[in-house]
Amino acid sequence: MTDANPARTGDPRRPRPVVLRPMAPIVPRGNVSGSALVIVIAIMSFLCCMTLGSVTMVRETAESWQGQISREITIQVKPADGADMDLALDSVRTSVLSFSGVLSAEIVDRAATARLLEPWLGSDFSMDDLPVPRLVIITIDETAPPDFGAIRQALAEAVPQAALDDHRAWTDRLIAMARTTIVIGIAVLTLMLATTMLTVIFATRGAMAGNRHIIEVLHFVGAESGFIASQFQRRFLIIGLKGASVGGCAAGLTFLALSIWQQASMATPLADQASALFGRFLLGGAGYVGIVFVIALIAGMTAITTRLTVIRTIREIDRERADPSFGELD
Repeated sequence: MTDANPARTGDPRRPRPVVLRPMAPIVPRGNVSGSALVIVIAIMSFLCCMTLGSVTMVRETAESWQGQISREITIQVKPADGADMDLALDSVRTSVLSFSGVLSAEIVDRAATARLLEPWLGSDFSMDDLPVPRLVIITIDETAPPDFGAIRQALAEAVPQAALDDHRAWTDRLIAMARTTIVIGIAVLTLMLATTMLTVIFATRGAMAGNRHIIEVLHFVGAESGFIASQFQRRFLIIGLKGASVGGCAAGLTFLALSIWQQASMATPLADQASALFGRFLLGGAGYVGIVFVIALIAGMTAITTRLTVIRTIREIDRERADPSFGELD
């Protein structure tokens, strides 16, 4: 008795199983344009994150300087003929402490004054031979500062050679400098983001130039513009996310390395000059949040720009199909 089942007898009429192969992506993976675009986006992201981090550090340093300046005022007592400097300093300290809003008054002693002048006059000079003024550092309450006009009037009556400096001029200049730096940094960051967008546009058009025939076939057989655009958008979103992540992580590691170097060489003249000019190279939490924001912004901008560019190209294909002379004019 024979088995009539073709699946058991190996009959050539036996239906073969259908093997579903994954659809090849419209934009090939690992192509030259994609790899080059990752590198370009990584470089632009690194520059954007470095600019954003620098602006953040300048703002935080300016706020720190402004807070330190606003918490302290300085009284300078100049030497006068026949006047006892120590007595004058005690009179200034006693007079200032009588005002509400003054928390403390500290007289800068002779040794500290000599250390302040040492970079210019050396260590072998005598303060008795030079008319060196002395300082009194006053700490004030920021929430309820004293009346500076009244303090100046009291000092003029008690110690005429004393002069009050509330650092308002320095504070105004510092605020103006910080605001200018922030505006310049934002402008540079905007230009870099615009450059990144243009780079993505040209790279997308280059990728579509090599795959234009696939787009035309898909479009002519009935594939919707949204489907075609989503294929390019997904591919370039991954490219943008890779490049932006590499650039952002490199910028974060750069700031971390600079901070470690500054802490390790804190006592060297180079580190002191860097700290005086740029403050601490320590990027706060707001800076790292800004880096993550830049990474997400560049990746999203890459995807959106790609989608708009693909849709525009499909419209150009429709125009060329409707009017063959359209492409010749271009």
